[in-house]
Amino acid sequence: MMSPSPDSPVVLQVLPALVTGGVERGTVEIAQAIAEAEATALVASAGGPLVRQIERAGGAHINLPLTTKSPLGIWRNAAALEALIRDRKVSLVHARSRAPAWSAWLACQRTGVPFVTTYHGTYSEGLPFKRLYNSVMARGRIVIAASQFIADLVATQHRLDRARIRVIPRGVDPAVFDPASVSGNRIAKLADDWRLPDGVRTVVLPGRLTSWKGHTVLLDAIARLGGPDIMCVLVGSHQGRHGYARDLEHQAARLGIADRLRLVGQCDDMPAALCLADVVVHASTRPEAFGRVVIEAQAMARPIIASDLGGPVETVRHGETGWRVRPNDPDALAAAIGVALDLDPAERLALGQRARASVPTVRAMQDATLDVYETVLTANTRPA
Repeated sequence: MMSPSPDSPVVLQVLPALVTGGVERGTVEIAQAIAEAEATALVASAGGPLVRQIERAGGAHINLPLTTKSPLGIWRNAAALEALIRDRKVSLVHARSRAPAWSAWLACQRTGVPFVTTYHGTYSEGLPFKRLYNSVMARGRIVIAASQFIADLVATQHRLDRARIRVIPRGVDPAVFDPASVSGNRIAKLADDWRLPDGVRTVVLPGRLTSWKGHTVLLDAIARLGGPDIMCVLVGSHQGRHGYARDLEHQAARLGIADRLRLVGQCDDMPAALCLADVVVHASTRPEAFGRVVIEAQAMARPIIASDLGGPVETVRHGETGWRVRPNDPDALAAAIGVALDLDPAERLALGQRARASVPTVRAMQDATLDVYETVLTANTRPA
C-alpha cells in the first residue's frame, strides 16, 4: 500500500468517459483508494455522470476528448496528456481502454512516467492490425487482469511474460451489497416501478442491452418454462440501441410471453433489484473478462446461473455457489432456472450463504491495485 508522505504519488487514470459500467465503477473505486492513501487521484476522460463520484471519492477530473479513436485525435490527446503529466507532476499513469491507452502510452514514452494497464476485455481481432491496436493494453510495466482467463489470454496473444501480469478480480462492497441492509421500502418501490404483480417469481438479467449479453437466449428459456407466474426482468440501459430493445419485445410477443417481460432500463439501486430476483441470470454468449453482476448477485445471496465461459468460471462453483450452463443453450438455461426456482428455503439459504462468503471484495481489489502502483513506483526510483 502506498504510504502517506509529503511527496506522495500523483496517479492518473485514463478512460474514454465516465458514463456507466464496470470499468467506470472500478475507476471510481481506485480513485477513492488513492485518495484514502493520501496520494493524489486524477482521472482524465470525456466526462459523464460518474464525474461527481470521482470528486466525492476525493479525486479530480480532467476533461479530455478521450472517446476518439481517430489517429489524429489519439495524437492530439497524447500531447494533452503529456502536458497534464508535466503540469501536475504525475507519478504513474493507469490506462483502462485502448484508444486512451495509446495516447497515454505515447505521453509516458515522452515523459518517462511509468505506464500501467488493466486489460478489461477479450477484444476482437477480426480486422487487419487489430491485434496491434489491442497490444497497447499489454504494454504496461504491469498488466492487471480481472481474471485468470484474461491473464492466460494476454500471455498467449501478446507473448507477455507472466511475471508482468497481476490477476486482480473485481470486487463488491459487502456493506452495500448486503441483503440485510436493503429495506422493504426500497424493494417495494422497485416492484411498483417495474409493475411486478404480487406472487410472481422473477428471473433477472442485469446487463446493458447488447446482443452478446444473451437476452434472446433467456427469453427462449423463459418460454420453455411456461409458468405464467414467472416474470423476466431485463435490467440495463439500451445505450441508444432502440432497435435491439424492440427486437426483444417482438421476440417475447412471438413466444407468447410479452406480458411476462419487463425491460426496465438502467437501475440506480442494484442491491434492491437483486433482492427482487428469485434467480439472477448471466447469459453472455461470448467470454467476459470477469462478470461483475455475478459476484454482486452472490453477495446478495441470490441463486445465480452463469454462462460456462470466461471469468464466471472462476467465481461460480457449480452446484455450490450457483450453476454454470452452456452458453447459447436455452434448454440448459431453462433447466437450471427450474432447479433454482424449486429450491426449498433451507437449500436456498445455504446456497446464498456459501455464495456470499465466496465473493471478492472491493477492498481487496483496491489494496492489490495500490500494491501494483507501489511496486512500479519503487522500481522506477531505483538507480539504473
